[in-house]
Amino acid sequence: MIQSVDRAVRILFALQGARRMTLSELAAELELAPTTVHGIVRTLAAHGVVVQERDGGRYRLGPAVLRFGNVYLDSLDLRARSLAWAHELARQSGLAVRVGVLLGGEVVVIHHEPRPDGSRQMPEIGAEIPAHASALGKAMLAFGGLPETLELRSMTGATLTSRDALDEQLAATRDSGIAYECDEAVLGESGVAGAIFDRTGIAGAVAVVLPTLDWPASDAVVDMVRTTARTISRELGATQWPGAAAST
Repeated sequence: MIQSVDRAVRILFALQGARRMTLSELAAELELAPTTVHGIVRTLAAHGVVVQERDGGRYRLGPAVLRFGNVYLDSLDLRARSLAWAHELARQSGLAVRVGVLLGGEVVVIHHEPRPDGSRQMPEIGAEIPAHASALGKAMLAFGGLPETLELRSMTGATLTSRDALDEQLAATRDSGIAYECDEAVLGESGVAGAIFDRTGIAGAVAVVLPTLDWPASDAVVDMVRTTARTISRELGATQWPGAAAST
Protein backbone atom coordinates (compact mmCIF):
# COMPACT_ATOMS: atom_id res chain seq x y z
CA MET A 1 0.00 0.00 0.00
CA ILE A 2 1.32 3.47 -0.93
CA GLN A 3 1.14 5.53 2.26
CA SER A 4 0.49 8.94 0.68
CA VAL A 5 -2.35 7.61 -1.47
CA ASP A 6 -3.87 5.86 1.51
CA ARG A 7 -3.79 9.08 3.53
CA ALA A 8 -5.35 11.09 0.69
CA VAL A 9 -8.21 8.60 0.37
CA ARG A 10 -8.75 8.66 4.15
CA ILE A 11 -9.00 12.47 4.03
CA LEU A 12 -11.65 12.27 1.31
CA PHE A 13 -13.64 9.70 3.29
CA ALA A 14 -13.39 11.86 6.43
CA LEU A 15 -14.72 14.89 4.54
CA GLN A 16 -17.48 12.77 3.06
CA GLY A 17 -18.69 11.82 6.52
CA ALA A 18 -18.24 15.14 8.32
CA ARG A 19 -18.92 17.45 5.33
CA ARG A 20 -16.63 20.24 6.63
CA MET A 21 -13.53 19.94 8.78
CA THR A 22 -10.65 22.12 9.91
CA LEU A 23 -7.06 21.06 9.38
CA SER A 24 -6.70 20.21 13.07
CA GLU A 25 -9.90 18.13 12.98
CA LEU A 26 -8.63 16.19 9.97
CA ALA A 27 -5.28 15.64 11.65
CA ALA A 28 -6.97 14.34 14.79
CA GLU A 29 -9.30 12.10 12.78
CA LEU A 30 -6.43 10.53 10.85
CA GLU A 31 -4.00 10.61 13.80
CA LEU A 32 -1.40 12.42 11.71
CA ALA A 33 0.69 15.55 12.13
CA PRO A 34 -1.10 18.72 10.93
CA THR A 35 1.85 19.52 8.62
CA THR A 36 1.46 16.13 6.91
CA VAL A 37 -2.29 16.60 6.45
CA HIS A 38 -1.79 20.16 5.20
CA GLY A 39 0.53 19.02 2.42
CA ILE A 40 -1.89 16.35 1.21
CA VAL A 41 -4.89 18.71 1.41
CA ARG A 42 -3.04 21.35 -0.62
CA THR A 43 -2.33 18.77 -3.32
CA LEU A 44 -5.98 17.64 -3.39
CA ALA A 45 -7.10 21.28 -3.53
CA ALA A 46 -4.84 21.93 -6.53
CA HIS A 47 -6.88 19.33 -8.43
CA GLY A 48 -10.26 20.65 -7.22
CA VAL A 49 -11.02 17.50 -5.24
CA VAL A 50 -10.95 19.50 -1.98
CA VAL A 51 -11.72 23.21 -1.47
CA GLN A 52 -11.19 25.55 1.46
CA GLU A 53 -14.11 27.75 2.48
CA ARG A 54 -13.52 31.50 2.23
CA ASP A 55 -14.97 32.35 5.64
CA GLY A 56 -12.61 30.15 7.62
CA GLY A 57 -10.19 27.32 7.66
CA ARG A 58 -12.65 24.51 7.03
CA TYR A 59 -12.23 22.16 4.11
CA ARG A 60 -14.88 20.28 2.14
CA LEU A 61 -15.06 18.09 -0.94
CA GLY A 62 -14.62 19.96 -4.19
CA PRO A 63 -16.58 19.92 -7.47
CA ALA A 64 -14.04 17.66 -9.19
CA VAL A 65 -15.39 14.78 -7.09
CA LEU A 66 -18.51 14.87 -9.27
CA ARG A 67 -16.45 13.77 -12.25
CA PHE A 68 -15.53 10.53 -10.54
CA GLY A 69 -19.12 9.86 -9.47
CA ASN A 70 -20.57 10.51 -12.92
CA VAL A 71 -17.94 8.41 -14.67
CA TYR A 72 -18.52 5.56 -12.21
CA LEU A 73 -22.30 5.64 -12.72
CA ASP A 74 -21.97 5.86 -16.50
CA SER A 75 -19.64 2.85 -16.54
CA LEU A 76 -21.94 0.61 -14.51
CA ASP A 77 -23.63 -1.95 -16.71
CA LEU A 78 -26.00 -2.73 -13.84
CA ARG A 79 -27.26 0.85 -13.70
CA ALA A 80 -27.62 1.12 -17.46
CA ARG A 81 -29.62 -2.12 -17.61
CA SER A 82 -31.77 -1.07 -14.64
CA LEU A 83 -32.97 2.36 -15.74
CA ALA A 84 -35.95 1.38 -17.89
CA TRP A 85 -37.02 -1.50 -15.64
CA ALA A 86 -36.80 0.59 -12.45
CA HIS A 87 -38.94 3.24 -14.11
CA GLU A 88 -41.51 0.62 -15.11
CA LEU A 89 -41.51 -0.89 -11.60
CA ALA A 90 -42.20 2.55 -10.11
CA ARG A 91 -44.99 3.15 -12.62
CA GLN A 92 -46.66 -0.18 -11.96
CA SER A 93 -46.31 -0.16 -8.17
CA GLY A 94 -46.73 3.55 -7.53
CA LEU A 95 -43.70 3.33 -5.21
CA ALA A 96 -40.17 4.68 -5.15
CA VAL A 97 -37.52 2.31 -6.47
CA ARG A 98 -33.86 1.97 -5.52
CA VAL A 99 -31.08 0.03 -7.21
CA GLY A 100 -28.02 -0.59 -5.06
CA VAL A 101 -24.63 -2.24 -4.87
CA LEU A 102 -22.70 -3.44 -1.83
CA LEU A 103 -19.66 -1.55 -0.56
CA GLY A 104 -18.31 -3.18 2.58
CA GLY A 105 -21.11 -3.13 5.10
CA GLU A 106 -23.10 -0.44 3.29
CA VAL A 107 -25.49 -0.34 0.35
CA VAL A 108 -24.76 2.48 -2.09
CA VAL A 109 -27.79 3.62 -4.10
CA ILE A 110 -26.75 3.88 -7.76
CA HIS A 111 -30.20 4.66 -9.13
CA HIS A 112 -33.32 6.15 -7.58
CA GLU A 113 -36.70 6.28 -9.29
CA PRO A 114 -39.03 8.60 -7.34
CA ARG A 115 -42.65 7.78 -6.61
CA PRO A 116 -44.62 8.66 -9.75
CA ASP A 117 -47.14 10.77 -7.81
CA GLY A 118 -45.56 14.14 -8.55
CA SER A 119 -44.62 14.82 -4.93
CA ARG A 120 -41.31 16.45 -3.99
CA GLN A 121 -38.73 13.83 -3.13
CA MET A 122 -35.06 14.04 -2.27
CA PRO A 123 -32.72 12.44 -4.83
CA GLU A 124 -31.00 9.42 -3.29
CA ILE A 125 -28.22 8.52 -5.73
CA GLY A 126 -25.06 8.05 -3.69
CA ALA A 127 -26.95 7.53 -0.43
CA GLU A 128 -25.57 4.84 1.87
CA ILE A 129 -27.72 2.46 3.94
CA PRO A 130 -26.43 -0.15 6.40
CA ALA A 131 -26.64 -3.45 4.54
CA HIS A 132 -27.99 -5.48 7.46
CA ALA A 133 -30.81 -2.97 8.01
CA SER A 134 -32.08 -2.77 4.44
CA ALA A 135 -33.90 -5.06 2.06
CA LEU A 136 -31.37 -4.16 -0.65
CA GLY A 137 -28.48 -5.16 1.59
CA LYS A 138 -30.06 -8.40 2.75
CA ALA A 139 -30.73 -9.41 -0.87
CA MET A 140 -27.01 -9.09 -1.59
CA LEU A 141 -25.65 -10.43 1.70
CA ALA A 142 -27.71 -13.59 1.23
CA PHE A 143 -25.69 -14.51 -1.85
CA GLY A 144 -22.41 -12.71 -1.21
CA GLY A 145 -21.97 -13.91 2.35
CA LEU A 146 -22.29 -12.22 5.75
CA PRO A 147 -18.83 -10.96 6.78
CA GLU A 148 -17.75 -11.93 10.27
CA THR A 149 -16.56 -8.38 10.84
CA LEU A 150 -19.85 -6.72 9.83
CA GLU A 151 -21.10 -4.59 12.73
CA LEU A 152 -24.84 -5.09 13.21
CA ARG A 153 -25.43 -1.66 14.69
CA SER A 154 -28.92 -0.62 15.77
CA MET A 155 -30.56 2.04 13.59
CA THR A 156 -34.06 1.77 15.07
CA GLY A 157 -35.75 -0.43 17.64
CA ALA A 158 -36.64 -2.82 14.81
CA THR A 159 -33.09 -3.29 13.42
CA LEU A 160 -31.88 -6.87 13.48
CA THR A 161 -28.74 -6.92 15.63
CA SER A 162 -28.76 -10.68 16.26
CA ARG A 163 -26.55 -12.61 13.86
CA ASP A 164 -28.73 -15.71 14.23
CA ALA A 165 -31.90 -13.79 13.37
CA LEU A 166 -30.23 -12.17 10.37
CA ASP A 167 -28.84 -15.53 9.19
CA GLU A 168 -32.38 -16.92 9.30
CA GLN A 169 -33.67 -14.13 7.08
CA LEU A 170 -30.76 -14.52 4.67
CA ALA A 171 -31.45 -18.25 4.37
CA ALA A 172 -35.05 -17.49 3.35
CA THR A 173 -33.77 -14.95 0.81
CA ARG A 174 -31.44 -17.54 -0.72
CA ASP A 175 -34.48 -19.71 -1.39
CA SER A 176 -36.72 -16.98 -2.80
CA GLY A 177 -34.38 -14.26 -4.06
CA ILE A 178 -36.53 -11.73 -2.17
CA ALA A 179 -35.59 -9.79 1.00
CA TYR A 180 -37.68 -7.65 3.31
CA GLU A 181 -37.24 -4.88 5.85
CA CYS A 182 -39.75 -3.12 8.09
CA ASP A 183 -38.67 0.03 9.98
CA GLU A 184 -35.11 -1.30 10.29
CA ALA A 185 -33.13 1.58 8.78
CA VAL A 186 -35.64 4.44 9.04
CA LEU A 187 -38.82 4.50 11.10
CA GLY A 188 -41.86 4.66 8.85
CA GLU A 189 -40.05 3.20 5.84
CA SER A 190 -40.11 -0.42 4.69
CA GLY A 191 -39.03 -2.27 1.59
CA VAL A 192 -39.00 -5.34 -0.61
CA ALA A 193 -35.88 -6.17 -2.64
CA GLY A 194 -34.93 -8.65 -5.31
CA ALA A 195 -31.39 -9.91 -5.85
CA ILE A 196 -29.81 -9.12 -9.23
CA PHE A 197 -27.25 -11.47 -10.77
CA ASP A 198 -24.87 -11.35 -13.70
CA ARG A 199 -22.79 -14.10 -15.32
CA THR A 200 -20.52 -14.43 -12.29
CA GLY A 201 -22.91 -14.11 -9.34
CA ILE A 202 -24.58 -11.43 -7.26
CA ALA A 203 -24.36 -8.00 -8.93
CA GLY A 204 -26.76 -5.82 -6.93
CA ALA A 205 -30.39 -5.54 -5.94
CA VAL A 206 -33.55 -3.61 -6.77
CA ALA A 207 -36.16 -2.59 -4.19
CA VAL A 208 -39.43 -0.76 -3.77
CA VAL A 209 -39.81 1.56 -0.79
CA LEU A 210 -43.19 1.89 0.87
CA PRO A 211 -44.58 3.56 3.99
CA THR A 212 -44.73 1.20 6.95
CA LEU A 213 -48.41 2.12 7.25
CA ASP A 214 -48.88 0.10 4.04
CA TRP A 215 -46.87 -2.87 5.31
CA PRO A 216 -46.83 -5.72 4.48
CA ALA A 217 -46.44 -5.25 0.76
CA SER A 218 -49.06 -6.95 -1.34
CA ASP A 219 -48.32 -10.16 -3.23
CA ALA A 220 -48.72 -8.18 -6.43
CA VAL A 221 -45.94 -5.76 -5.43
CA VAL A 222 -43.64 -8.61 -4.39
CA ASP A 223 -44.25 -10.26 -7.77
CA MET A 224 -43.39 -6.98 -9.54
CA VAL A 225 -40.08 -6.77 -7.67
CA ARG A 226 -39.31 -10.43 -8.44
CA THR A 227 -40.06 -9.98 -12.15
CA THR A 228 -37.95 -6.83 -12.33
CA ALA A 229 -34.97 -8.47 -10.60
CA ARG A 230 -35.16 -11.51 -12.86
CA THR A 231 -35.46 -9.37 -15.99
CA ILE A 232 -32.44 -7.21 -15.13
CA SER A 233 -30.49 -10.37 -14.25
CA ARG A 234 -31.33 -11.88 -17.61
CA GLU A 235 -30.08 -8.74 -19.38
CA LEU A 236 -26.83 -8.95 -17.41
CA GLY A 237 -26.28 -12.49 -18.65
CA ALA A 238 -27.45 -14.54 -15.65
CA THR A 239 -28.76 -17.97 -16.55
CA GLN A 240 -30.54 -18.73 -13.28
CA TRP A 241 -32.48 -16.91 -10.59
CA PRO A 242 -33.49 -18.24 -7.13
CA GLY A 243 -36.95 -19.51 -6.31
CA ALA A 244 -39.33 -22.04 -7.71
CA ALA A 245 -39.05 -20.62 -11.23
CA ALA A 246 -35.28 -20.18 -11.21
CA SER A 247 -34.62 -20.47 -14.91
CA THR A 248 -34.42 -17.17 -16.75
